[in-house]
Amino acid sequence: MVINKDIAIKTAELLLQIKAIKLQPQEPFTWASGWKSPIYCDNRITLSFPSVRNFLREQLAHQVTELYGKPDVIAGVATGAIGIGMLVADYLNLPFIYVRPEAKKHGRQNQIEGHLEKGQTVVVIEDLISTGKSSLNAVDALKEGGAQVKGMLALFSYGFEFSKENFNKYDLDLHTLSDYDHLILQAQNTGHFSMQDIELLKSWRENPSAWTGK
Repeated sequence: MVINKDIAIKTAELLLQIKAIKLQPQEPFTWASGWKSPIYCDNRITLSFPSVRNFLREQLAHQVTELYGKPDVIAGVATGAIGIGMLVADYLNLPFIYVRPEAKKHGRQNQIEGHLEKGQTVVVIEDLISTGKSSLNAVDALKEGGAQVKGMLALFSYGFEFSKENFNKYDLDLHTLSDYDHLILQAQNTGHFSMQDIELLKSWRENPSAWTGK
């Protein structure tokens, strides 16, 4: 859920501006899953733009404290959210940890990297919510590690219905700085996309696995 519509539009504007999000409704991307998509999102690019990353860091940090007070720990989900999660933790002067997709096969075989004590409150930072599975996998690992997960904040979400269902099953609080609906609004505001392009962008989210762009 987006809290502030103005921040959502501004975030979408910045992500498009630095090409962290690319929109190509007429020349779709192919995701690793095989899906055809008019959008490609790589929010790690934000780390290369100081003014953008500082804006995102501050907005995420403000929302963390507004929603949850000050947790004991900030957790990032590897690998995409390690950078932005670390920036948020630094801004709030809080400890930082990150969660791997699975435990390492060697050494201490950690899935959670950093210091976490049982009973500590944690807010999870994500860069992108797609299906939600990797995010919720991180939540499972944190809970198994004894953490009290207060909620999750992400830079951007595609807003898939099945993703919302996955989070509802976990009864987990999810908030995002921006999402696909606000991205479409910003795309319209730029005047760079035709009405046909906008309709293609809207149709993709309705049935992404079957979308062909035609």
